[in-house]
Amino acid sequence: MKTLAIIGAGKGLGMSIAKSFGKNGFQVALVARNAAKLQEMVDELKAEGIEASSFIADIFSKEQIEQAISDIKAQYGQIDVLEFSPTAGNYPPTSVLELTVENVRDAFEANVVSAIQVVNAVLPDMLAKKEGSILFTTGLSAMYPVPMMGNIGIALSGLRNYAANLHTSLAAQGIFVGHRSLGLLIKESGTGTINDPDVIGDMWYQAYMDKTVWEEEYPKGVTPETIVF
Repeated sequence: MKTLAIIGAGKGLGMSIAKSFGKNGFQVALVARNAAKLQEMVDELKAEGIEASSFIADIFSKEQIEQAISDIKAQYGQIDVLEFSPTAGNYPPTSVLELTVENVRDAFEANVVSAIQVVNAVLPDMLAKKEGSILFTTGLSAMYPVPMMGNIGIALSGLRNYAANLHTSLAAQGIFVGHRSLGLLIKESGTGTINDPDVIGDMWYQAYMDKTVWEEEYPKGVTPETIVF
């Protein structure tokens, strides 16, 4: 059985991605800071017949991330797919005209530095096997100027550059790197619409299976002027 690890797992999109992969035979490792929420997610997944476990880690902590990845591998043997989508940081989205060193550094460490720490913990095994997938979910400010997302945009565009370089470096070695930039407001699950997290989760599973398009806006072609609310 293959293993999916979700970094920054939450009850919205993270849960939907877990279900999409889980119903297709994956066991799921959920990584986040909130133990109570993680346990509720594990219980819900198991109730649907999906093998799942939770691992507590603060993405700002290199030691906690490394320990969580080590614990996942000890329990499940390997990580086949890594999905990275933390809602992280200690500052809200801030206008480009109101940026400070503190709110930019915080967003950068929450998204870019933490991504590097997570990837560094899983990549050696993937390289040794010459297979694996690393999936990054971001917002539209990763690809377009969105002035009201000043601090977040700096971080996510940096994360996108990192993902692009990983894709360029790893594609020939059997490792799929995927990036989806969401231009929408995620709604409650069950609506079946384009901003239903379950629909987005299924989109990610199909992208993983196809491995043909490494990067794309979601929905395809969306811009800051056409964000789906």
